[in-house]
Amino acid sequence: MNQSIKYAILSVAIAILFGCSAQKNQSNEQRPNVLLIVSDDQGYADFSPFQNHSPEVSTPNLERLAESGMIFPQAYTTAPVCSPSRAGLNTGKYQFRWDEKASWGPGLPDTVKTIAEYLKEAGYTTARIGKSDFGTNYHRFDVREYPLNHGYDEFLGFSAHAHDYWLNSEEIAQRTPDPNGTSAHLGPLMHNNTYKSYPKGYLTDIFTDEAIQYVKTKRDQPFFLTLAYNSVHHVIHEVPQKYLDKYQVKPIHNYDPDSMETFGNQPPGSYSAYYEKYTRLGAIQDEDMRKYYLANLNCLDDNIGRILDALKKEGLDKNTLIVYISDNGGSPITGALNAPLSAGKYSLWEGGIRVPMAISWPAKVKAGSTNTGYVSAVDILPTIAEAAGVTLTDGTIDGKNLLADASGSDRLLVWKWGNTWAVRSGPWKLTNTNESWGKGRPSNYYIKPISNDLSLKLFNLENDPGERINLAEQMPEKVQELQNAYTNWCSENIGKY
Repeated sequence: MNQSIKYAILSVAIAILFGCSAQKNQSNEQRPNVLLIVSDDQGYADFSPFQNHSPEVSTPNLERLAESGMIFPQAYTTAPVCSPSRAGLNTGKYQFRWDEKASWGPGLPDTVKTIAEYLKEAGYTTARIGKSDFGTNYHRFDVREYPLNHGYDEFLGFSAHAHDYWLNSEEIAQRTPDPNGTSAHLGPLMHNNTYKSYPKGYLTDIFTDEAIQYVKTKRDQPFFLTLAYNSVHHVIHEVPQKYLDKYQVKPIHNYDPDSMETFGNQPPGSYSAYYEKYTRLGAIQDEDMRKYYLANLNCLDDNIGRILDALKKEGLDKNTLIVYISDNGGSPITGALNAPLSAGKYSLWEGGIRVPMAISWPAKVKAGSTNTGYVSAVDILPTIAEAAGVTLTDGTIDGKNLLADASGSDRLLVWKWGNTWAVRSGPWKLTNTNESWGKGRPSNYYIKPISNDLSLKLFNLENDPGERINLAEQMPEKVQELQNAYTNWCSENIGKY
């Protein structure tokens, strides 16, 4: 082979190599980065992008997010508490497909794929910062529920229902007799395969600092970042001083094992005694609890503004798909407000399962728009997958692509929570749910439902979103129709995932 032919072949090879490389880079550039932000126990009325939000709530950065995209006033989670609702959100499946008891602890089966696994397989870098809670196997690295074992390259956060906002150091964990409760939890954060201690700092700020560092990291691949705050979950009174000043509420001392007295059946010196004392009304009364909640929410909103600013500064804002959602309705004992919805967290009344939600993607989603249909957290996985060009292979997916309008007028949504259940089709909702508010009494901001028994109740949510008018006796045919729809769905789908 003469020299000129060799050079020609080499030139073609180089052209093909660089062409393929350019094609790969172009493909990565076209695929969006994805940021999934999850708040914790946020009230329906405590989301100022919604038209009828509480006038005392100001979340200007969430408004920024909404103004750049779409809001969903009828968005639902799959459960009224965190662990099962997060299982549904992360898998695109109703978690009671595998958790037939519809419990607090559905776990995460090996055979069910998560958003992170889909995107990692498609070439995304993946990270989770914040709360990871599937209701079981807490504080362990060697389980399926740990983020590194279901699709995330990196994790910084905690594995439990809750974590102290201020006490994030190894030193306090060593001094505390019970640092690793399922809710009463403090100390260093889990970081990949070890722990990271923070002697100083506020947890919401820490999560945002780490998230900003992540989006600033230069990489060839698009990223998927889940930023799962524990705000605005208890212990709600723990907020930086400037926010307490703004809402004119006094600081409460942090937990100290040397001075903590017993509370209820919790032993003296324990963190659980502190947690139990301040997560019920009594030590804090209604008006102040609401102020602490608003201060905590204000801090969360400021931090969301920081991550939005970082995306803009890095030139990533135009092609980053952002999904924002609360894991369930506002809690009756934190001072959250779900008006005009009844009840809240712990129940299948609308206040427990209808939540704040918004999507922003300037490249694809119309700014300042509203989806007035009813949608579900299970829609988030197929929406992100479609945006990323990912084909879903994990059997039945209960969600639909929100970018193609998942809000069909007769779509069937189902819920199962312990011995309660609900079904929605069109404007109609049938449920046997009863009143439930967790421990202690609910705050004065809690809207009591019309019934506390397990009888069948029928509502037209289009006319009556607060579920004040039970139409079951007037419309027995509709009751039977919806009851049959729920029963048929369960017989065809429970145990199949």
